[in-house]
Amino acid sequence: MPEKFPQVKPLQSKKRSLGKSFFAVGFVLFVFGVGYFYGAWNVHKVAPDRVVEQIVRNAPEFENQQIDFTLFWEVWNEVKKSYVDQPVADEKLFYGSMEGLVNSLDDPYSTFLNPEQSKAFTDDLAGNFEGIGAEIGIRSDQLVVVSPLSGSPAEKAGLRAGDFILSIDDADTVGMSLTEAVTLIRGEQGTTVVLNIFREGESAAQDISIVRDVIHVNSVDWSYDEKTGIVTIELHQFIETTESELNAALQDILLKHPRGVVLDLRNNPGGFLTTAIRVASQFLNSGVVVSERFSDGSVRKYETIGTPSLVDMPMVVLVNEGSASASEIVAGALKDHGRAKLVGKKTFGKGSVQDFQELSDGSTLKITVAKWLTPNGAAIDGEGIAPDVEVDLTKEDIDAEKDPQADKAVEILRAAMSSDN
Repeated sequence: MPEKFPQVKPLQSKKRSLGKSFFAVGFVLFVFGVGYFYGAWNVHKVAPDRVVEQIVRNAPEFENQQIDFTLFWEVWNEVKKSYVDQPVADEKLFYGSMEGLVNSLDDPYSTFLNPEQSKAFTDDLAGNFEGIGAEIGIRSDQLVVVSPLSGSPAEKAGLRAGDFILSIDDADTVGMSLTEAVTLIRGEQGTTVVLNIFREGESAAQDISIVRDVIHVNSVDWSYDEKTGIVTIELHQFIETTESELNAALQDILLKHPRGVVLDLRNNPGGFLTTAIRVASQFLNSGVVVSERFSDGSVRKYETIGTPSLVDMPMVVLVNEGSASASEIVAGALKDHGRAKLVGKKTFGKGSVQDFQELSDGSTLKITVAKWLTPNGAAIDGEGIAPDVEVDLTKEDIDAEKDPQADKAVEILRAAMSSDN
């Protein structure tokens, strides 16, 4: 858990009540209309007396740790006195100091968000936001598209999972943080952002122009094939509404008496941990869904919740490079328990846990505190989960409106259903 903050005088007199806590995975999540990709994270709020509400000073709490902020104040005063473009706002320097403190960890998934950024973050988690509708992360020290959301401006413009973002409106992304990238990509409905991207397998980078829009997230879609008796459930994200959407869908699905299930998690960048556990619980009779391992070696296990809906029929899960975080939790649980075969491509590989502290001035602190493990104890961070059956989905397939991954899933299910007869 994060260390206590110094006891300091308030920067502003305005305070708000804090209380409720919840647990989430992310997204990842759909932050700032484009999305940070974070992996699993805990979210809770911090009492006002623990919040940094003014510039850090030599508080008694830190004297015991022999921390001297003299140098900090020397730099602060020099900036205030000598910087060419005066005046420099205290609040800007303060929040910049907090960002620098967290950035010094060299962990792209630990970050400090100021109140404005934090509000956009929580708005996006609700499933409605303005932007391009894509998740971004960092791979090999380079900004990368985790996945475009289904039906989003990003997807329509041709952005794909795995695309490396080289520049944003001519701003080079080398050394750029997720926060900086999101700030540049985010914008009002109707405006355009140009991303210069490099796609593996291609010889040159290309510009993709994307017109920002209001993104309304529908996290669950499903279809039923009367001929085969197979139901396909597509989960696009794990957000606040996913559980209720899935429950409503399952009520209708059960009336069809399906004989096989395809769970499509392709290009699903993640979401709330509790949602991931509840989704997995619909397909598992019992057992561990996911575990967290902390720096002291301790492990916390999360088991299935409630009564499952679809357990007595063969199942295939579709995954690809854009399946991340909560998607990997569900896919890993179903694979490890022998409940489903995975078909597609290796998943993204986001298996760290962030502690998300909501501070009383509206800022938030997100810091990596653990790694999550599949039920069999596999740590997938940076590795991903390999499918049982690897199947490519090429640009030519997409252009021809073919889906060999889904076709393979149906083939496997039909064989399993035939053997059960």
